[in-house]
Amino acid sequence: MMETVALSPHLGAEVKGVRPEDLLDDAVVARCLEALTWRGVLLIRGLHLDDEAQLAFSRKLGEVIAVSGQEIFTVSLDPAKSRNAEYLKGTFHWHIDGTTDDVPPKATMLTAKHVAMTGGGTEFANTYAAYESLPGKERERYEGLRVVHSFEAAQRLVKPDPTERELKGWRSVPTHESSLVWRRRDGRCSLAIGATADHIVGMDPRESRALLDELQDWATQERFRYAHDWAVGDVVIWDNTGMLHRALPYEQTSERTLHRTTVRGDEPWS
Repeated sequence: MMETVALSPHLGAEVKGVRPEDLLDDAVVARCLEALTWRGVLLIRGLHLDDEAQLAFSRKLGEVIAVSGQEIFTVSLDPAKSRNAEYLKGTFHWHIDGTTDDVPPKATMLTAKHVAMTGGGTEFANTYAAYESLPGKERERYEGLRVVHSFEAAQRLVKPDPTERELKGWRSVPTHESSLVWRRRDGRCSLAIGATADHIVGMDPRESRALLDELQDWATQERFRYAHDWAVGDVVIWDNTGMLHRALPYEQTSERTLHRTTVRGDEPWS
């Protein structure tokens, strides 16, 4: 029988009592979607989904996006396994996927194929809970502010002194402006922050950077976080629109390999 158990006070739920074949059952999918809405991160241990089963489950959650032309996107720092290995070094910083798109992905699913001998976990931070816990005066401070997100801002955290060619490539990705506080259709609020948050519109650059860093420090406090230590076969799904996430350090030579599917979003940035 399916049950869910909280992983931490502010986010995360472990789904127990399901087998791979159960994930195509509409009732099970509905319960997973409800838990994802309110808990932000779902863990199913030792599920061992192959690519076909992962795609089938992902499609029950919504339309699957082909990232870089791949419905199954390989997450690895080994260039022989992933042509995006260099770019993936940026995932060690807190981020939300799709901040430079008009509509960010709704959810992301990872299945562990190989794990790191040391490190290599994935950490999440709940920006819904972080916003709800802000003192009233702090909420007023952020109200009405707009933030510009850029691919360049995230990549500079990895390579502060890029070549002209690298810089040109980063800047070929359009920037995107959104509200710093995202007021959602369901009435909740999440925060549009993370590595791609470049600057606050109309604010002095130093003040802007200080404000964004302060807000991210608040949102990534231990009480709003959950860190998952991967085992082969684990499946983790998260609400990409409200959860910050990052990879925890591991050796570049590690065999760590995850298979990722991404579910298309249906709510544009505010």
